[in-house]
Amino acid sequence: MKTSILFPGQGSQSIGMLSDAYLEFKIVRDSFTEASDILGFDMWSLVSEGPLEELNKTENTQPAILVASVALYRVWQSLGGSVPCCVAGHSLGEYSALVAAEALSFADAVKLVQLRGQLMQKAVPLGEGAMAAIIGLDDAGVVAACEVASQGDVVSAVNFNAPGQVVIAGSNVAVERAIVACKDAGAKRALPLPVSVPAHSALMKQAAERLEQELRAISFNDASIPVIQNVTASLESDKSILIDNLVKQLYSPVLWTQSVKCVAEQGAAAIVECGPGKVLAGLVKRIDRNITGYNIENPDNLRAALVETAK
Repeated sequence: MKTSILFPGQGSQSIGMLSDAYLEFKIVRDSFTEASDILGFDMWSLVSEGPLEELNKTENTQPAILVASVALYRVWQSLGGSVPCCVAGHSLGEYSALVAAEALSFADAVKLVQLRGQLMQKAVPLGEGAMAAIIGLDDAGVVAACEVASQGDVVSAVNFNAPGQVVIAGSNVAVERAIVACKDAGAKRALPLPVSVPAHSALMKQAAERLEQELRAISFNDASIPVIQNVTASLESDKSILIDNLVKQLYSPVLWTQSVKCVAEQGAAAIVECGPGKVLAGLVKRIDRNITGYNIENPDNLRAALVETAK
């Protein structure tokens, strides 16, 4: 069965994630030890014990999810899982995808995403940025509502996650106005998200400039597996393009609906969500019901996915 592997982004973290896999697979334990040595603190202790407010700090969340995702991919490989026809990751998850595609080393990715989290948090003072999920309004309606609500401030559609599910981000006051505008335009729900970093909005451009310096200072390779990048929703392998798109990704929308459609165009009948949680499998189901989704955080689910995707 032709398979694509997808990697989750921020928001999929939880205390105790990967607990069963950590006990069962040495590769998972070794991956967390490797990351702890790189970062200078016990990553597994944070993931398994918390406190939650520390895990939820962007500079900790991002490496935690990347390490968990790459660890599971390493297990997938070690157990003979099928080589994916393509890989993709949602926002932060794109870095996990690049590690899987051998375009970026694990060590460099861990350091990069920690810095990425720090830069994102510093870019906008606490309480001045916001994000909200808009449910039940089409993409064009959300975009139009944001244009009306901006009034000189920044607010835009930043995550096109699935039909009828779009996330907006920007300055706090503009997001509040956009929530009202989206409801007036017919949105079923408009839910403020518990984050203060307006990811993928124009407010992240300064952070992107600093991140670009680091991205261009490290060694990238051409991808061994095609990567569907967030900003293009198309297959990319050339290292220079991969870097350019990572820079743009920080202040540009995540085209996830189109990315999943690109997965389907490659003939993939299944996706394996390689990381904590089940968010991406749920989104894929809403985008294309012909694609079967598997989550492999739990060892039993992992073994079932290995069997099914081998058919």
